[in-house]
Amino acid sequence: MNETSATLPAPSNETALDIIEELPVSYVEINAQGLITRANRTARALHQVLDGDLVGKSAWEIMAADERAFSRAAFFEMIERGEDPPLIRRSLYARAGEYRTFELHRSLIRDAEGRVMGIRMVSFDVSEAQFAHEEAQQARQWLESVLASVAEAVIVTDALGFVRYANPAAETMFGWSAQELIGRVIEKRIPMLYFCSTGKWELSFQMALEGRSTGTATVLTRDQTALQVDVSASPIVDREKGYTVGVVSVWHTARQAA
Repeated sequence: MNETSATLPAPSNETALDIIEELPVSYVEINAQGLITRANRTARALHQVLDGDLVGKSAWEIMAADERAFSRAAFFEMIERGEDPPLIRRSLYARAGEYRTFELHRSLIRDAEGRVMGIRMVSFDVSEAQFAHEEAQQARQWLESVLASVAEAVIVTDALGFVRYANPAAETMFGWSAQELIGRVIEKRIPMLYFCSTGKWELSFQMALEGRSTGTATVLTRDQTALQVDVSASPIVDREKGYTVGVVSVWHTARQAA
């Protein structure tokens, strides 16, 4: 028989356990009662509890106190239903002496008859990414709160002219709700019939991609009423990469000539 085509022996259970033990990521198995039955070297080093041995401990012993109750309830409901567990994030105690955010990838453990015996779980520390996301969310919420308080209408578009933000004053001025504006091309929602520039730019959305543009415009509101407004538009430039990512425009009712 050709030796190259010979069937290789299947790895033994002992070999599989050795591989799991040496994984560079945290691996844990939890039985249907919520007790940890296996934890590899990385998991034991990462989540040191009491004497440092995770096996036999409750799965929620290393979890932040405010997450334990709902996490425990979700676990037993999942075990009872036998549904594939979703990807989740939890705050777990780490060896650094702090709670860090971990992304938990889980699958059910079943016996030969298909009954659910527990779950296996691999976890990844995503604390930095989570913090950056929360920080960005807070910054965005703060900026939106500031813009919402501005008396003039403010509309922000991307570089292609799709509306990304409209404050309450813009909703009042043009008759469109923010949700009706967002995701739409600005010139489709707010047609510009006339524009008299105080600078060098011509009438078009592109006028504010290269530099600040100011002037007086006549636009149509949602109910097709012609409205004369003063508008000032400026490009939004990415500070790190240096290219224009959008346009912010400020609108207010034009002053009538005396």
